[in-house]
Amino acid sequence: MKNTNAALTEAIYYILLALQEPMHGYGIMQKTSAMSKGRLVLSAGTLYGAISNLLEKGWITPCGETSETEGRRKMYKITDNGQEVLMAEFQRLEELVENGRLNIKK
Repeated sequence: MKNTNAALTEAIYYILLALQEPMHGYGIMQKTSAMSKGRLVLSAGTLYGAISNLLEKGWITPCGETSETEGRRKMYKITDNGQEVLMAEFQRLEELVENGRLNIKK
């Protein structure tokens, strides 16, 4: 994994989180919206731009897992490298929350 200190965008974080199981683009859009309680609504253009970026970085990969109900939709899954990036971001976010808990005066 390339070591990067750059924070993930919220959209990229949620896409990687959604891809803990193989999923097609529309499924990703639905899952990210559900996980964020409707706060993050990805347009098709934003999603497919992000997918292209994630494929280029090697954080996700196409997979052949489809069913009759999904027809010819492209399915994607997170790679080991993508999982490492997601976990690093998760730990960064946990640290932010913990520091907030310890330092914000109520």
